[in-house]
Amino acid sequence: MTVNVLFAAKQEGWETYEQPLRKALSAAGLDARLATDMPAAEVDYIVYAPNSDLQDFTPYTRAKAVLNLWAGVERIVGNETLEIPLARMVDPGLTKGMVEWVSGHVLRYHLGLDTDITRTDPRWAPRTPPLAEERSVVMLGMGALGSAAAEMLTRIGFDVTGWSRSPKDVPGVTCLHGEDGLQDALAKAEIAVLLLPDTPATENTLNAETLALMPRGACIINPGRGPLIDDDALLAALDSGQIGHATLDVFRTEPLPQDHPYWAHPKVTVTPHIAAATRASTASASIAENIRRGEAGEDFLNLVDRGLGY
Repeated sequence: MTVNVLFAAKQEGWETYEQPLRKALSAAGLDARLATDMPAAEVDYIVYAPNSDLQDFTPYTRAKAVLNLWAGVERIVGNETLEIPLARMVDPGLTKGMVEWVSGHVLRYHLGLDTDITRTDPRWAPRTPPLAEERSVVMLGMGALGSAAAEMLTRIGFDVTGWSRSPKDVPGVTCLHGEDGLQDALAKAEIAVLLLPDTPATENTLNAETLALMPRGACIINPGRGPLIDDDALLAALDSGQIGHATLDVFRTEPLPQDHPYWAHPKVTVTPHIAAATRASTASASIAENIRRGEAGEDFLNLVDRGLGY
């Protein structure tokens, strides 16, 4: 039986995904019709990017699931016309990329690499950095990406604490949750990594009050979502020395406006949303697996909890 799959995304997305998706669907044993346009009443699954022109899901009465192409679902989860299951993208390629990026920037701060890289004078000043086991790293957000990055950091040897809104259990990681858990985690966060989702409950997780809880001179790495940080509060904490440095990959407005204070601040590293990218080949395999599951009557993977927003 043919499965009808609608690809609802921008043209450049279709150009990137068409062949990898066709290959993945075939490898999953699916006889699939994949197209960017088909009668709504015939659609079984919607492969979807939130910037698609498709915003009204009401006509898709036969569809079994919407399979998001993006890791973030904040731009679709509140759509009141979407009543069928919504799965977020968990891409092995994206996860590996994020783990590598986070590990690199944690090691940068841990080893104090900027001291040598940015040196402009011929000053000879030997130093001995602490061992990884002597450095406390806190992962704010213990979903698929945060958990994978936290596990890698524990393998390097760091003392890793993970925080999430609900309880988690990750081998080798001290897992905390809830408001009290956040305060305890930040109090020991020499390096804090933000990989929380963007929801009303997570906005400004780092603000004037919570930044003040961190050890003086702590470093912040944000490859998660821009709204997780109160920008004004972070700039004030950097100026006062409460926060030693911040590497920011995501922002409330992207591209980051040219006149934004982050660009010129000596204690801020701006990277242009490059921490991790979805790879078409591995993402297509994840999409195909969920369609196979739907056709076999199995549970979908990576379903979004509408109440939590992720």
